[in-house]
Amino acid sequence: MIRLSALLLVGLIPACEADETVARYGAGGVTWTLVELDGAPFDARVTLEFADGGPIAGQAPCNSFTTTNLVPYPWFELSPIAATKRACPDLDAETRFFTAFAAMTQSEVRPYTLFLRNDAGQEMKFTSPG
Repeated sequence: MIRLSALLLVGLIPACEADETVARYGAGGVTWTLVELDGAPFDARVTLEFADGGPIAGQAPCNSFTTTNLVPYPWFELSPIAATKRACPDLDAETRFFTAFAAMTQSEVRPYTLFLRNDAGQEMKFTSPG
């Protein structure tokens, strides 16, 4: 009986942990649109949505994708990005997006603005309608 109780208790511990991802700190529940990459306007359409616990889904210029943020806010580290494989005229923009997105290591959420950055000085700026 004691072993069963201990197993039940251990099984409940993860459910009690708080969500410490970027979603909890203001990025969840909205659609973010990429507006700048390294200070320059990003003209191709990219959107992101953050779910509780770390999952991220989005639409790149050509393909939809999913990944997971593996670390607590403000840090940012992605699992491998899974994307569909459609071709389109914006594949160069999509490659630039995915390369930069995978290299981000920090996040900052402000009202209607999300920044992703890394120590190399790269920055992505996203906005939301609020």
